[in-house]
Amino acid sequence: MGFKCGIVGLPNVGKSTLFNALTETAAAESANYPFTTIEPNVGRVAVPDSRLDVIARIAKSAKTIPTYLEFVDIAGLVRGASKGEGLGNQFLANIREVDAIVHVLRCFAGEVTHVEGSVDPIRDAETVETELMLADLESVERQIETATKRARGGDREARERLAVLEPVAAALRAGRPARAATVPVDLQPALRRLNLLTTKPILYVANVEEDAVAGGNAESERVAARAAAQGAGCVVISAAIEAEIAMLNNPQERRVFLETLGLAEPGLARLITAGYALLDLITFFTAGPKEARAWTLKRGATAAQAAGVIHSDFERGFIRAETISYDDYVACGGEQGAKEAGRMRAEGRDYIVQDGDIFLFRFNV
Repeated sequence: MGFKCGIVGLPNVGKSTLFNALTETAAAESANYPFTTIEPNVGRVAVPDSRLDVIARIAKSAKTIPTYLEFVDIAGLVRGASKGEGLGNQFLANIREVDAIVHVLRCFAGEVTHVEGSVDPIRDAETVETELMLADLESVERQIETATKRARGGDREARERLAVLEPVAAALRAGRPARAATVPVDLQPALRRLNLLTTKPILYVANVEEDAVAGGNAESERVAARAAAQGAGCVVISAAIEAEIAMLNNPQERRVFLETLGLAEPGLARLITAGYALLDLITFFTAGPKEARAWTLKRGATAAQAAGVIHSDFERGFIRAETISYDDYVACGGEQGAKEAGRMRAEGRDYIVQDGDIFLFRFNV
């Protein structure tokens, strides 16, 4: 089960620098001019989780395999992108398939030319989000036209579709994102299936200068306030600093470098963790002599669905999930100790998975 975050922003806000640091590659070229990233770049990034190392050590696992998020970096958007300006709709289409949007906002002055001529992250946020709303409105209006014709012919499914499309169109015309539309609870799944850009959760990244990386600055505080008002996420990062950290291969050198900046961990670790939280994901584990592995799952999913993340046959032939909580696994010294202490439970297919659960799935196909 893959989860993707699309990285958006105006040109020259630090998107590609951040992506390079995030994936510790030079896959996305960075330069002081717009549209450097010509093709969307996709990078898989391990979700930091210290529990996995502890589980692997207890289980004496030969391999440790983390769970991942995918980040998609697209070209910088400009005013008029929804109408084809810059690289236009081609790149908006690249983020329709992501699960969340990471919106990079420039909160530093510096020598790099800003496409709007000055630094104002709130204006920049509004510019990009307006283009996303206009792109959504164009898509919704096109679908309304088609659904209206079918509804007149008595198509019941088309009438139900209009019940979702019309309030969404009203919100977008009023300058509000699709997620703000008044759509009944029973039609929310249909809203999600529209795959609109402005229904996706947003994580703002306030990209600051080196001196502000530990505590942020006045501009990043404005971004944080906007995020709080919208129920969005917000992380303060210096993309330039993260690029420097990514070049340090020695863990000790990284620790020393972070300490000099007054940081406990790289900003990218906070970004990845925030992306995981934004998507309301949890982690479950499997462990044995061959490997200890972390798996990603939506909060509220069942044991059978968790089994299906590993393999569809596991879900299809699900019998039970032998389950140990992380705390019990550690306290009992592993699977055998948990069994002897009566801390291993047999859970059925409808059991709601808890973050940190360690599973041994029993199935028969």
